[in-house]
Amino acid sequence: MTPVLYYCYDAYCGWCYGFSPVIKKIHELYSDRVGFEVLSGGMILPDQPRHIGVMAGYIADAYKSVEELTGIRFGQDYLWHIFNPDLSDWYPNSEKPAIALCIFKELYPDQQVEFASDLQYALHFEGRDLCDNEAYRHLLEKYNIDADDFYQKLGSEEYKEKAYYEFQLCKQLQVTGYPCVLMQVSESKFFMLARGYTDEASFIQRIEAVLADLNKN
Repeated sequence: MTPVLYYCYDAYCGWCYGFSPVIKKIHELYSDRVGFEVLSGGMILPDQPRHIGVMAGYIADAYKSVEELTGIRFGQDYLWHIFNPDLSDWYPNSEKPAIALCIFKELYPDQQVEFASDLQYALHFEGRDLCDNEAYRHLLEKYNIDADDFYQKLGSEEYKEKAYYEFQLCKQLQVTGYPCVLMQVSESKFFMLARGYTDEASFIQRIEAVLADLNKN
């Protein structure tokens, strides 16, 4: 079988946002030899909506570490909600961006890494609320997706089930944090390539080691 690289991420994960330039580069370098599948992990799935204020204090600290280590920048429109939680109307939930990704993957399976990255940029840089349907409209234009069709699917049970299937799949793969990247080389054999942020050089080294090992057998 062709090796498949599973990128387990969450649209709300700041470390995944920092990792997105790396995974995009890896996709560019290896997509002719390796299959790529982005899976949403369902990092934030509260039973009751929880306000951004609950996690704003943690993010206010953590985002600086992400910027320092990865070189990525968080946008002022996003950070406004983090530093003014009492004025924010955000109730983060991983469900809707995961459904959006499932819809997109059916239309453009070869561009799912880029789309996941676009979702993260929309949130963490542009400050779009991914729980709001309108947060996706600019991406429909970018990828030439029919809006009526997309929004019908976004509200459907069918695509919600697909998203929850991905959440379960990440659990089965024993993913406990994001980003996490695994490579499947046979029916039952997986290699862990990245757990948490991993720089490009280390990542390439690990992929090359797995591919070299496969070529030997």
